[in-house]
Amino acid sequence: MPLFRHAAFEISLAQPSGLPLTAGPEIAFAGRSNAGKSSALNALTGQGKLARTSKTPGRTRLLNFFAVGPDQRLVDLPGYGYARVPKAMKEDWDRHLAAYLQARRSLRGLVLLMDIRHPLQDFDRHLLHWARQAALPVHLLLTKADKLNRGPAQATLLGVRRELARQGQAAVTAQTFSVPARIGVEELAAKLCAWLDASG
Repeated sequence: MPLFRHAAFEISLAQPSGLPLTAGPEIAFAGRSNAGKSSALNALTGQGKLARTSKTPGRTRLLNFFAVGPDQRLVDLPGYGYARVPKAMKEDWDRHLAAYLQARRSLRGLVLLMDIRHPLQDFDRHLLHWARQAALPVHLLLTKADKLNRGPAQATLLGVRRELARQGQAAVTAQTFSVPARIGVEELAAKLCAWLDASG
């Protein structure tokens, strides 16, 4: 999608108190520290180094904002759950994450990434709960889909959708995704464009 090809880094913040003012929409990316958020952002924008990737999970410890259009942003949130950092820092991240998701008025949607081999872990469920309370649309990316054959990958996707329906989260959408195999990149772009267009 041409819109995301022009993405540019804007600002990094350690906590939501210094968030930039905006009249337009933004979409946040969240997930465990090894779920591939930065890689997904780079694949979406076609810019290999837009969001920093690392072999050490947990490198993203700030809220990183990327401009994709006039008053439109993508936000890479701190990874959670896996990073080797002090407990106090993890608790601090959790507080900031909750404050951002529940109070950011310009937030139009949340992309929640999870390894397709380990979907819907405890903190994923917490994020879904926060989003539901905030009436925030959520789109799940089941990443690393290339690690499974197509049949098992589709079975996992259907299983996740059934579980969401059982939890009363049927409005949450989900798809398979892989950066190396280029699975689902266009589908993700179309979903984000629909959210941004709906905000216009």
